[in-house]
Amino acid sequence: MLKQTGILFLGIILILTTSVSCKYKNTQKPLLKDLTQYVDPQIGSVHGRWFFYTPAARPFGMVKLAPHTNAYNSQGGWGPVGYDDRHTSIEGFGHFHEFQIGGLVFMPITGKLKTIPGSLENPDEGYRSRFNKSTEQSTTGYYSTYLTDYNIQAELTATQRVGYHRYSFPKTQQGHLIIDIGHKQGESSNVTEAYAKLVNDNEIEGYIETYPEYAKFCDPGKRVKMYFVAKLNKTPLQTGSFIDSIQNPGDKMTKGINNGLYLTFDMENQELLEIQTGLSHTSITNARLNLNTETKGKSFDIVKQESKEAWNEKLNHIVVESTKKEDKIKFYTGLYHALLGRGISNDVNGDYPMIDGKIGKTELHPDGSPKYYHFNTDGMWGGFWNLSQLWALAYPKYFSDYVQSNIDFFKDRGWLHDGAANGVFTNGVQTNFQGLLLASAYHVGIRDFDIKTGYQAALKNELEYHGRNLGNGKYDMSYFVKDGYVPYKDTIISNGWTFNFGASHTLEYSFSSYAVAQMAKSMKDVKNYEQLTKQASFYKNLFDNENKYIRPKLENGNFIEDFDPMRGWDGFQEGNAYQFTWYVPHDVNGLIELIGKPLFNERLETMFNNAQKSMFGGGSEEIHSFSGVEKLYNHGNQPCLHNAWLFNYSGKPWLTQKWTRTICNEFYGTEPLHGYGVGQDEDQGQLGAWYVLASMGIFDVQGHASANPTLQFGSPLFDKITIQLDQRYYPGETLTIEAPQQSNDSPYIQSVMFNDHSIETNWMFHKDLMKGGVLYFTMGAEPNTSWGQKKPPPSMSNEN
Repeated sequence: MLKQTGILFLGIILILTTSVSCKYKNTQKPLLKDLTQYVDPQIGSVHGRWFFYTPAARPFGMVKLAPHTNAYNSQGGWGPVGYDDRHTSIEGFGHFHEFQIGGLVFMPITGKLKTIPGSLENPDEGYRSRFNKSTEQSTTGYYSTYLTDYNIQAELTATQRVGYHRYSFPKTQQGHLIIDIGHKQGESSNVTEAYAKLVNDNEIEGYIETYPEYAKFCDPGKRVKMYFVAKLNKTPLQTGSFIDSIQNPGDKMTKGINNGLYLTFDMENQELLEIQTGLSHTSITNARLNLNTETKGKSFDIVKQESKEAWNEKLNHIVVESTKKEDKIKFYTGLYHALLGRGISNDVNGDYPMIDGKIGKTELHPDGSPKYYHFNTDGMWGGFWNLSQLWALAYPKYFSDYVQSNIDFFKDRGWLHDGAANGVFTNGVQTNFQGLLLASAYHVGIRDFDIKTGYQAALKNELEYHGRNLGNGKYDMSYFVKDGYVPYKDTIISNGWTFNFGASHTLEYSFSSYAVAQMAKSMKDVKNYEQLTKQASFYKNLFDNENKYIRPKLENGNFIEDFDPMRGWDGFQEGNAYQFTWYVPHDVNGLIELIGKPLFNERLETMFNNAQKSMFGGGSEEIHSFSGVEKLYNHGNQPCLHNAWLFNYSGKPWLTQKWTRTICNEFYGTEPLHGYGVGQDEDQGQLGAWYVLASMGIFDVQGHASANPTLQFGSPLFDKITIQLDQRYYPGETLTIEAPQQSNDSPYIQSVMFNDHSIETNWMFHKDLMKGGVLYFTMGAEPNTSWGQKKPPPSMSNEN
């Protein structure tokens, strides 16, 4: 009896201990929901950019493994290329996919050896293979397809810096692996030297040097270099090199251009050829270090599972609850794209690339790991209306790393970049919003970067015009600072492209001046605050009081005579005067005073009523990145992305609620073609990030440029949203947004409560929301036209 009692007592203790332990674990680290099930990389994959479709990748990873359907010898600019869901044959699997960076393509084949890929129109003229779309799998961190011409099952996955390949062959004595290093791939442009060599019987090491199209005019003479070490699980029976279709059997090394290696294997039925490829932007030695560090003890299946877990961890920073699966798919696919672009450029030891082969090094933790990441990145033209707001909200450490990475670039090159590839200037739009981005991080409380150097860099970016060029951006800054506007005149660059963007540049430089002015105010730098605030008002110098539009001016101070507000590209980059007249995000109140509130609202309402007819972009017929440039509104491009939120400033917040929800429902889709408009430019996650913010019902027109940023309210699409706040930066643990009555039939805010306090404005200060708690929306079928009228969101002219 005593023995039984003792056993019973121990059992009770065990149960209690287990219960307490489980409770503790759940409190400290809640179980992750499987949110990867709502990510579909195929969405928007028709007419997508080079860096858009890279399923075998980690969040912000260096390796971005993807199938190629139209990357080989492509033009090398910015146009949609790489993979297109409409295509039916694959030319290989590429490792590098960043803005102006591409290369290193593997292709497994059987039978007669071919060393050129052939074309989409005639796959049989090369090694290209048709593939079975019905068996194609594309998920977070994994891609698989069946190459029907060769009966090969191809699978891809990745760590941060190592690409994993697994190819299941049929029985053959002619199993080949084509390794293409010497041809243009995607955005890489010209290959100037490519080297590869078989070493240690089963390893290929090498590098690829390219001269990107944007470097040619942004950083003339500078090259981008990529290094690799690929380890195979089999030793090849035969090797050879090739230059295009000319083959050189027996070679184990190749160096030049238009070149590559091939390896031949004797394969049993269903035998696996596995390859692990370490990448680096600094050296072969570091490529091998990355390979050995990140593959130790990790099989393909382990890495595949860890990739899924890595994505789930990031996606779980924001958990949405709804019965509408389609909205969840849009949300998490958009969030996935926002976390996929702009990959890391540093190695596991903190080394990162600088120009001319120089190597920088991040600060390290005691264990030798980097304290922050470095990045290859496109510019942030419009990124303050999506990416940086989302990063600041749910991924502030990443935002901090991004800013510090650019500060390091400034230390090396003397300027902030707005687009960089391996330390090389590759500015895509010839503006530079990195001063604004840096200031916005500071404004929201992210301050663990080098603030002193960062502030110097931001000031130089907004005030200095000596030494400006196409690489560091704002090449026409002298006009802005001296004359108060950038004139209407052509700029012709080395490759023949012609710019005439004086009016849009004036608006953009005014906006970024305001952001850094606000940082100067926080730093108690009165002199620079006053100068930058003066520059922030220069947008008024192009306002035409007669027709109430922003209108380009000639160098003599006169407005251009042949003026059509609907004409695209004429004084305005990727837009027209109708679209860009709204581009005064830092001082919406000032713009309303210039236009007059009745006309301001009339034009806004006309714009959205009209835009709905063309799906808020280019419509459903024309597949083109710029298909909406000459329309009233173009959601497929950055300049218009704040427009639907302007009703919050003009006394009609219910129309912000209406139109932001409608755009989410109609512009965004869940198909390869209709994902982000119809074949429009998702860029590096910008349109996806906009959906994430809008569907949560929060957005900042000012892009956190104010010293005391706000978030304005829209129409939440989910019943409940839980955002994990990073307590290294913010006092709160979670911010929960609840809107249980929301639906497409009840899109309008009736009232708002925050932690049981009534909110009468259609906005709140960012710092208050970051304290955490519950933001509760009561929704209804009809607009509550009295709510949100108490006080408009702050603008430059009425923020005090």
